[in-house]
Amino acid sequence: MQTEHKEGKESKTSIVGRAPQILAPPSDSSESGLNTRSRDVSKRMQVLDGQPTQPASVYKSSNLGCAETGQVLDIIYIDFEPGDMHDPANWTPQRKWIVTFVACYFAALGGATASAYAMGFPSMMRELRCSHEQAALGISMFCLGFGLVPLLTSAFSEEFGRRPLYVVCIVGFTAMYVVQAKATNIQTVIAARFLSGAFGSTGGTMVSGTVADIWEPARRGLPMAIYSLFATVGTGTGPIVGGWIELSLGWRWIEWFHTIAAGVCIVLIYAVCEETRTGVMLTRKAKRLRAETGNSQYRAKAEDERGSMKKLLWVSATRPILFLLTEPTVLAFSLWIGFAWGILYSMFESIAPIFRNLYGFNQGQAGLTFIGITLGAFMGFATHFYQESLYRKHFSSRGPEARLYVACAAAVMFPTGMFIYAWCSRVDVHWIVPIIGITLFMWATFMIYLAVFTYLADCYGTYASSALAGQSLLRNLGGTAFPLFTETMYTHLGYHWGSSVRLRVLSE
Repeated sequence: MQTEHKEGKESKTSIVGRAPQILAPPSDSSESGLNTRSRDVSKRMQVLDGQPTQPASVYKSSNLGCAETGQVLDIIYIDFEPGDMHDPANWTPQRKWIVTFVACYFAALGGATASAYAMGFPSMMRELRCSHEQAALGISMFCLGFGLVPLLTSAFSEEFGRRPLYVVCIVGFTAMYVVQAKATNIQTVIAARFLSGAFGSTGGTMVSGTVADIWEPARRGLPMAIYSLFATVGTGTGPIVGGWIELSLGWRWIEWFHTIAAGVCIVLIYAVCEETRTGVMLTRKAKRLRAETGNSQYRAKAEDERGSMKKLLWVSATRPILFLLTEPTVLAFSLWIGFAWGILYSMFESIAPIFRNLYGFNQGQAGLTFIGITLGAFMGFATHFYQESLYRKHFSSRGPEARLYVACAAAVMFPTGMFIYAWCSRVDVHWIVPIIGITLFMWATFMIYLAVFTYLADCYGTYASSALAGQSLLRNLGGTAFPLFTETMYTHLGYHWGSSVRLRVLSE
């Protein structure tokens, strides 16, 4: 039985009545379409979380005040009416695209912040009297914050919703630019870089959740590809702009420029990005109905399905690590993308010196060489449409592995691009050749990144977010580690053999 509750301009809400009061944790294996791996993982994770693998028959009546009688009480679960425009899934396409692009803009800022910082090294080292290793530590600290903090933010998103996290994090992200621009020592810069990565990680990780909130699965492929494009194009665009700013105004103005760009993002998020997590929206609605009517039977299912905040934080922080330790598929793909990400972040540190020292480029011209990264990302984005056609054609026979066709080609293209970059960075070879190598490398990296993302999502169903959080952690740890030894490696081995060491590791 369904009735409707109307209240001024409030959204229509379904009243689903007469449900017996127990809500055992839903069986994750019951969802149609989950493959065997997803069902096995579901059972194992329920045991690790202390949940029963089968639905329990226990009354949960304490909220209704009849625990002493054991009486089965009625609950009135509220939900959106079909077609209700307050449900984010029912928004108009224009509204969905606006929210998607604003969220992707936040992701692009994170990518630009990661890479543009390195373009300011010359003036930063002179002004703050720091070593190259100390300056490079800022790259690693940004990546470390970017990798660790998402282990906790998903729990806060579950409890408080996405919009509050977006607002808090973009404000904190912007504030860290100001701290860096006003810093008087390298220690302040390094600390601010870590916090910048921590705040910016929301733009890198929560966007996919926003896309899932508002786009139905059949239409989710293009928004997810655009999100990946923004995140990677930002890493190439940041140094292009940052190089010229460093040349004319110095490193502090790189941070001030990003402050302005992030300020625009604050306005856009505040004006455009409404709450999209339906569980949080319905929970707020249920609380409002209980307060207005005095009827404690009004509830949202999300209130009973999620645990305490402590439990949410524990599961959010530990489950991705459990996936890395217990799922060879997650570990193998995470190591693959983690190695690629480590090389990408070491390139932020190495590209400009190579083109300055070998080809006589100034800092602005050296920044323009990062157009290879931007071009490679666009080529990867275009290739995604071909991969999607292969997926639709072969999914019935290949399953989730149909996501990996272009990744197989990327596995060959990746070392090819690295080889060209390593051995064609010579004064007797035209400067366009190593840029071609960079483009091939980034093309392959984009295809690998998107293949890993979509393949793990298909494999693990309900637990895809935890599997993806595990790969995100290992990916960003790769970005943390590689810049720490890049300068020393090139100093002792030279540009050719320094890059070849990574090729050797890749071949193993």
